[in-house]
Amino acid sequence: MSFSGWPYEAVEFYEGLEADNSRTYWTRLKAVYEGMVLGPMTDLLDELGPEFGEWKVFRPYRDVRFSKDKSPYKTQMGARVGSGYVQFSAKGLAAGDGMYGMEPAQLDRYRRAVASDVSGPELERVVAGIGEHGYAVHGRDALKSAPRGYPADHPRIGLLRYKGIVAWAEWPVEPWLETAAAKDRVTAFLRATRPLGAWLDANVGPG
Repeated sequence: MSFSGWPYEAVEFYEGLEADNSRTYWTRLKAVYEGMVLGPMTDLLDELGPEFGEWKVFRPYRDVRFSKDKSPYKTQMGARVGSGYVQFSAKGLAAGDGMYGMEPAQLDRYRRAVASDVSGPELERVVAGIGEHGYAVHGRDALKSAPRGYPADHPRIGLLRYKGIVAWAEWPVEPWLETAAAKDRVTAFLRATRPLGAWLDANVGPG
């Protein structure tokens, strides 16, 4: 089927799950999840895939083994498409690209690339270009001081302090969410932020 947005019942499903995160609720409304939440997400990803790459919908179940919060279900649906990320919840739609966290070897490669006189300015141009499209690039878990081995007055010290770097956008629940226009929002974001994923692939790579 072609993507035509998420019906409001999908928003109501997650509103209810936030209030009653139980197996009873999930089992009773599983058909709503599959037809009105998962179905539209799958349709969207099928249409995005040819341009942005392979996709995967993340499991709806939380890993509670090491968490004090034993709620069994995630209160949002997340999916990966290429280097990008799409999320749907009761709050609306969101999209991201980048690396939320880096393993030690990745972080070392990232900092070396940022410090480089070639790849460092390239990342600055990528971030600036994303900003020109109206999207923000955030650093995750930034250090308060310079990382070991790098001067505090480095011209890209702000980027060097990041332990993760992500472009992110959120759109609240509005009537367009129930239409194919939702795809236009995600597509515009993924096109604008793809250079960040490309830079990270070239300079940081997998863990």
